[in-house]
Amino acid sequence: MRSSTGKLFKDSGRAVGGALIFSLPMLMTMEMWWLGFYAEPVRLAVLMALSFPLLIGLSHRIGFRHSPSWPDIILDAVFALGIGVITSATVLILFRAISFDMAATEIAGTIALQTIPAGIGALLARSQFVAASNEPDQQREDSYGSELFLMGVGALFLGFNIAPTEEPMLISYRMTQWYAIALVLLSLAVMHGFVFALGFQGGTELSPQTPWWSALIRFTLPGYVIAAGVSLFVLWIFGRTDDLTFGQAVMAMIVLAFPSSVGAAAARLIL
Repeated sequence: MRSSTGKLFKDSGRAVGGALIFSLPMLMTMEMWWLGFYAEPVRLAVLMALSFPLLIGLSHRIGFRHSPSWPDIILDAVFALGIGVITSATVLILFRAISFDMAATEIAGTIALQTIPAGIGALLARSQFVAASNEPDQQREDSYGSELFLMGVGALFLGFNIAPTEEPMLISYRMTQWYAIALVLLSLAVMHGFVFALGFQGGTELSPQTPWWSALIRFTLPGYVIAAGVSLFVLWIFGRTDDLTFGQAVMAMIVLAFPSSVGAAAARLIL
């Protein structure tokens, strides 16, 4: 009983630590506070509806208990989401970003936006901090779909951090089509280099018999498409695509896809 209680406290401490590490940049971003005030309820509902299956998938990969049982996996996701809500609400109250004299919808919107990165951070704490503990780390063989999913998580996390700021939109307004093409090529080169070419820990060494274009077609290009799609989704959630022409929306997506693709490659390395 005592060991179970101790493990619960340890897992909770890790989760809170992960939530803080991965969500503090957004918790201290003024644009995120404002978005919580005027974000459309429908978009917030879509975001929350998609976030829980995402946390379940992430829990299946790096849950607190490495359990194959779906009830345990779902419970880990609920636990991470709860940690995200509590951590976000506590920090926002201490920062006076929310107060009890605000409308309930404003409080709920502000906390909901912050809960997503905090919940992801709570689950990622398992992956990042287990190596420093005495617990065995059970490595799993990832399927192709699982690796693409993890790349999507990494793209969402980094894109979510940057999309609320004004800089991506400013950059997209200043870019021309040739700069956009160059940025797409750079994004692909960075993704491919991180995972396959530069020898980072967690990367994949291609055998001499494997042509370079095989990994490019199977992982890098699909990974970039996922990062670009996630970027467009996040821009829509934050209302950045409103009143934009098709070309302007594509340009904004390409700009945000650059950091999102880095996040996708990083997730492929560390998870």
